[in-house]
Amino acid sequence: MITPDVLRAVPLFAGLGETALHEVAQAAADVRLNPGEWLVQEGDTPAFFVLLEGDLEVTKTAGGEEHVINTYRPGDSFGELPLLLGSGAVANLRALAPARVVRLEAPDFHTLLARSDAVASRILRNMARRVGDLQRFAVEAPQNMALLVGGSDDLACYGLRELLSRNQVLFRWLDPGDPTLAAQIPAEVAGGALPAVVLPDGTVLRRPRPRELAGRVGLQVTPGRAEYDVVILGGGPAGLAAAVYGASEGLCTLLVEKQAPGGQAGASSRIENYLGFPTGLSGDELSARALRQARRFGAEVVTTREATALRPGADAHTVVLDGGEEVRARTVVLATGVEWRTLPLPGAGTLTGRGVWYGAARTEAPSTRGKDVYLIGGGNSAGQAAMYFANYARRVTLLIRADRVEKGMSQYLIDQLRGKANVRLCVNREVVALHGQTHLSGITVRDTVTGREEEVETDALFVFIGADARTDWLPEVVARDGRGYVQAGRGVPRERWPLGRDPFLLETSVPGVFVAGDVRSGSIKRVASGVGEGSMAIALIHQYLALGEPDNRAP
Repeated sequence: MITPDVLRAVPLFAGLGETALHEVAQAAADVRLNPGEWLVQEGDTPAFFVLLEGDLEVTKTAGGEEHVINTYRPGDSFGELPLLLGSGAVANLRALAPARVVRLEAPDFHTLLARSDAVASRILRNMARRVGDLQRFAVEAPQNMALLVGGSDDLACYGLRELLSRNQVLFRWLDPGDPTLAAQIPAEVAGGALPAVVLPDGTVLRRPRPRELAGRVGLQVTPGRAEYDVVILGGGPAGLAAAVYGASEGLCTLLVEKQAPGGQAGASSRIENYLGFPTGLSGDELSARALRQARRFGAEVVTTREATALRPGADAHTVVLDGGEEVRARTVVLATGVEWRTLPLPGAGTLTGRGVWYGAARTEAPSTRGKDVYLIGGGNSAGQAAMYFANYARRVTLLIRADRVEKGMSQYLIDQLRGKANVRLCVNREVVALHGQTHLSGITVRDTVTGREEEVETDALFVFIGADARTDWLPEVVARDGRGYVQAGRGVPRERWPLGRDPFLLETSVPGVFVAGDVRSGSIKRVASGVGEGSMAIALIHQYLALGEPDNRAP
């Protein structure tokens, strides 16, 4: 318990009168920390702190690594910077030894500033010093940045760009076909096979496979053990939510993602209708925060891997990963999401990655600067991408088959698009032909009402024409609907369910195998729904495990 006597010994409060000391003591929380325990992490809700006992290490993440920037000693106060700037916490604070901290919430902190000019002056001096520390860190912190050299038309290079970008790995891309960049290519890379990656330590990887590159830049590509309480397949919003809740609730948790955590949502340039973020956030931000949460609670996250088979068992299920590696799981969560549909047009396969892109492909946005860009699709994903590309392209044209954009897109997004001078919304339109041999050079657009066709020049077409579940790798025992979506709960055909009890709400036709997110039959295709189902799957898994093995086996 914080008392006036405790505060009186702190230099910051030395000039306060008895009444003010009593007010601060009544408002303050008495926080006790064990060695290694976090007081606050970057992005957390800010508060004002005064260290009474012990030492706190101040760290900040840069380039995927944590760097120590300061150490707080008894008597130090901190936390004023984000409170006065209205931001989240700007650094991590972790106890090096048993610590005791005074915590004041924002309203009480501002009241303290108003009560004493001396205290306010000292806090503002601390803030100025803190800003200087952050400026020095920004300049001096080592930037462990990889260098990627490869052509814009090289599909292998495109795959590596997506891998690095989606996994928040710092890198710079040099295109040898760009005369302004070619001169910057290091001598040890020029003249050799491309794409090539120069790692921060100077090692050159020529034409690396995605998994090789992922391992070399510090991503986990192999499970750390042979058996888990829950194995989550897919790292979209549903999979990440399951990983966070599973690991935080004591389950030994493995998440397997074939490309990068975040799924299709991770490629969204702006999500503005997600609860709790009134100004919106990008898919990258959402997935990065969820990934940090999952790892903080102890979940293993393996990237560039996917499941190729599932073998149900009485005591545990076996998940087979590409490459033949196997892990056993007491329970499994299928959260593989869906994959973009491809254009059913001649040449679409050849031109993929050479002017034709599926999804937002945010890594390509800077290359559209000053160009005319076309997008196909009438959903929120297409609208969000159009808003993002409008910041780079000369003109963005959204081609929609429906007769009204309101049929598939949220109103807030429609209003934003109509407010952009360089964005056109064209309804009753479809693309019927692609032009170009080695790179897209144009498209033919048909008016579905009049039948009139028009050929337009463009070298950038982004496709959002819906998505399908890819569940052909699952065994027949996992029930699916006619479109391949996994059935669960009441949706499981009665004749496919082997036990006397009813399946749990998200349980598939295989006891102990659950499904969450877009891959579930009848799911609502929204980020918030995926997050809710992922967390619900873990709650149901706890109920499943509590039943005991005999109740979960087929008679």
